[in-house]
Amino acid sequence: MNVSQKQPELQVRKKKLIEVDQLQFKDLNNNGKLDPYEDWRLSPKERAENLVSLMNIDEKIGMMLINSRKMGLAQEDKNKTSHNGVLDESVIEKGETIFAASKIFGTTHTIQNMHLRHFILRDNYSPSEMAEWINAMNEVAEETRLGIPVLVTSNSRNENTEAVFGMNDAIGIFSTWPGTLGLAAAAQGDIKNGGDASLISEFARIARKEWDATGIRKGYMYMADVVTDPRWQRTYGTFGEDPEFISDAIGRIIDEFQGSEIGKNSIAMTTKHFPGGGARENGFDPHYAEGKWNLYPTPGSLEKYHLPPFRAAAEHGTSSIMPYYSIPSIKKSVVQEFEGNDIPFEEVGFAFNHYFIQHILRERLGFKGYINSDSGIVNNMSWGVEDRSIAERFAKAVNAGTDIVADSNDIENLKIAVSKGWISEKRINEANVRLLTEMFALGIFDERTYNDPEQATAVVSTKEHWDAAYEAHKKSVTVLKNSNQTLPLTADKRNGKKVYVEVFHKETEKATSYTEQARNEAKELGIFDLTDNYEEADTAILFLQPKSGAYFDATPGLLELEICEDKVLSAVDGALYQETTLTGMDHLREVADSVHSRGGKVVISVNIILPWILGNVEPLADALVAGYDTFFKAQMEVMAGNSQPVGVLPLTLPASDDVIAVRMDGSCVSPNDVPGYDKDKYMSEGLSYAYKDSDGNVYKLGHGLRYE
Repeated sequence: MNVSQKQPELQVRKKKLIEVDQLQFKDLNNNGKLDPYEDWRLSPKERAENLVSLMNIDEKIGMMLINSRKMGLAQEDKNKTSHNGVLDESVIEKGETIFAASKIFGTTHTIQNMHLRHFILRDNYSPSEMAEWINAMNEVAEETRLGIPVLVTSNSRNENTEAVFGMNDAIGIFSTWPGTLGLAAAAQGDIKNGGDASLISEFARIARKEWDATGIRKGYMYMADVVTDPRWQRTYGTFGEDPEFISDAIGRIIDEFQGSEIGKNSIAMTTKHFPGGGARENGFDPHYAEGKWNLYPTPGSLEKYHLPPFRAAAEHGTSSIMPYYSIPSIKKSVVQEFEGNDIPFEEVGFAFNHYFIQHILRERLGFKGYINSDSGIVNNMSWGVEDRSIAERFAKAVNAGTDIVADSNDIENLKIAVSKGWISEKRINEANVRLLTEMFALGIFDERTYNDPEQATAVVSTKEHWDAAYEAHKKSVTVLKNSNQTLPLTADKRNGKKVYVEVFHKETEKATSYTEQARNEAKELGIFDLTDNYEEADTAILFLQPKSGAYFDATPGLLELEICEDKVLSAVDGALYQETTLTGMDHLREVADSVHSRGGKVVISVNIILPWILGNVEPLADALVAGYDTFFKAQMEVMAGNSQPVGVLPLTLPASDDVIAVRMDGSCVSPNDVPGYDKDKYMSEGLSYAYKDSDGNVYKLGHGLRYE
């Protein structure tokens, strides 16, 4: 029964402290006596069970919803804020924005009257401002009947990438590492060189300190999905295509963020997206209807490739797991087995899928935490249950095992499902106990309710954190091709030679700003004789940052992976359209041809956020490098030989459009559910999946050259 007898440092702002047995406790319900849920000596589960017994149905329903919540700093009209501008109190009518599926109320009303306690932070302000915001919300929560605090979660904040709502909401405030594919490239490079993936552990150890200092105690991260369909737009948020490596990485992340068990300095993890989002139907994403299916056309693929990282997550005690939106397709899959038993496919999204959650995840994989749905499952992405009312969708999800529904404040429809008896009180209580057990374990009822904004600033600005991140950037750099030892650009090769630097992007404005940034970083290095005129350059360093599609909207046809401009494609309906993934292709060739005409060298870096088809750019390059949202400066350091290249490809790059072609019946010539390194086993004779360059290098998982 006794968890601890050591007096924690308790702070209250609206309630009082009481003394029992010469120890202090918070009197959160203001009744002048010590209730079990207020007793920090008891276990988190004991306290949760007691609190649930004291809660009314409205408080329990509010606990089962988590909604995005803007900071007051994001509100332009300061009359619509409270707590000196810290809390946003604006009201957004239903349908006013695409995210207002229900009417959105101000922060105070949402906490005190709607009883929500879980919030997603998507804003990107300073560490001290985030800490002050969370403190203010907890002050509002402390005033309520039972004094239940607030728990704030976020998507990842430590990777360098362009901001995308719902994926990379925030960048550049916390120590900034390469993208997750870059972390994988660096760690797998260390493994190839005889080491291990301890770089992943270091990343998580540092990130945990930063999150903890601000009071963001819950992370919607990381993606345990194995990339098998190359056109999946969310590839860049994964750790690649190797189930064994991903399993190791996910285990390390959970161990470092959470610790051996969740405690007052842990960041509770939500591992996603069970049972793996990589098995897409030709890349379409389930944020829209065209992508609602997961396909398993290959015998054994679900068990062999997609489930192992979730087994690792369960074994390492991840606090919660997020199921994917998608539906397992019966018609386009073969029978899948798990541990010798056939898996029955119910054609509903995985958050509604009782068999996957209860039988596979809980019973077979031993998962003990709670199920956190992905955003919008009862509204926009209710795949497989679209014909049901919202209240019925809530019932289906909760009865399948989902404990908290994301990006919703729809207390009315969840309450309807309860009042009609579609969800039992026992099930509601079970979900609440799971959710509150985490909150008690994190210490936010006790000494971790409030955080020091100055301490948040100090921790996040720790130089060692940023230095470690920069080292990871350098390690992530992957040399794919190095004809005639073009790299490294050592001092003797640079002597008397002019270097031209330019960045190419799909968006012209971004290309201009990134070019300026890259040239400034080249100047900071102080080793290149730079020129802004490629016609006088002896060496060109060209950074390509292609983009394709958007994970909230379907492309007219299949997602384009070739680096191209104004390529004519056929849409799903047969109409022709043009697609561009990189603007300035003619100019790119002009620069390369000009430099080559003088006997110079062209070094091209491609930002690998998708498994790009490189046939249009690789022949232009004397040296070809892969980055993964890797800093320009770090890449140039490796190009110059200041650092030895370490990174290797965390996924296989396709040879051409032919190896990912889709047949008339909608099936792909390379199976959607098999990673790139294994696709050749299932392809027609004469087709080889991986790209092979002019030097004979094969761009397969694990490929990466070192300097001789």
